[in-house]
Amino acid sequence: MNPRDAASAYRESSIENAPPIKVVRMLYQGALRFLERAEAQSVDPASAQYLYLLARSEAIVAELRLALDPKHAPQIAENLEQLYLFCEERLRDAGLQKSKAALPEVRKVLTDLLDAWQRVEVSTR
Repeated sequence: MNPRDAASAYRESSIENAPPIKVVRMLYQGALRFLERAEAQSVDPASAQYLYLLARSEAIVAELRLALDPKHAPQIAENLEQLYLFCEERLRDAGLQKSKAALPEVRKVLTDLLDAWQRVEVSTR
């Protein structure tokens, strides 16, 4: 087996077998990673790489929003949905306006939510 194939299989297995809260945390980390890469782009924000990174971050946020299940905690789900919609809108605006001005706002929201999910995990142990 090719070492890259083995690493990919291991990574895929670790995600598929992870508890749901860990997957949520990994999604936040991924969205933040793409966002930080977009912010670090030293080239023109109109570059294809910048727009690609924004789109990847936005796709993860959209996936988090679509995964919400209001049955268990309707108010929390509604609040999270509004935060996700805000982030998606700001990421779209950043791409359309070819500006990085909105990115710190999105990073702050996602970082705060990741911190909250990490505290939830700790308190359930």
